[in-house]
Amino acid sequence: MKVVISLGGSVIIPEEVDYKYLEKFSKVIKKFSKRNKIVIVTGGGSTARKYIDPLVKLKKGEKAYSAVGISSTRINARLVRRIFGFSGRFPIEIKHVKNDLKKNNLVICGALGERSGITSDANAAEVAKEIDADFFVNITNVIGLYTKHPKLKNSKLIKEISYDKFLVMANKIKYKAGQHFVLDQVAAKLIKKYKIKTFIVCDDLRNLKKVLKERKFKGTVIS
Repeated sequence: MKVVISLGGSVIIPEEVDYKYLEKFSKVIKKFSKRNKIVIVTGGGSTARKYIDPLVKLKKGEKAYSAVGISSTRINARLVRRIFGFSGRFPIEIKHVKNDLKKNNLVICGALGERSGITSDANAAEVAKEIDADFFVNITNVIGLYTKHPKLKNSKLIKEISYDKFLVMANKIKYKAGQHFVLDQVAAKLIKKYKIKTFIVCDDLRNLKKVLKERKFKGTVIS
């Protein structure tokens, strides 16, 4: 089985680096990767936003925002790689990921390429397409996709949604570097175009184990 995981920056660094969670996460993934192929793409989260916000205030432009956002995902990836005990070449292009996956069952990276307007979620969706993944998992800081902001009254968890309906929801969010939504517009278009089965879940590791074993879990299925 081949699985791509987009590990949200909000999970890696809620406020400070959640190294205890990441260590437990590494154990779950390492065990699963003994018999399966996994690619983890890390997001930028608060790290990205802290660097992007000053540039926004100074009106430095979208290219500048994207550049520091990309770098933020990569520093997060380097952190996660070290927690997993990884060293060696650091993949920064999809071709690197594909080549590394031929030799290893587990690859960890940040943003791939240097393109503006492309988030780590979109990169993860691209990888899922390129390696013909069985499914794509987005781990974020909420249980799944909601009808509106999870903290708002009467907000409800959407357990299942079609590619088309999800894309409509994603398109209502205006893109900006460092944005925070369960899955961005470009990723939404990619999973729809290539029919990539996608799961949106929170950081609960017991729940993640159920996802990886293709058992009933709490979250959202996009298909």
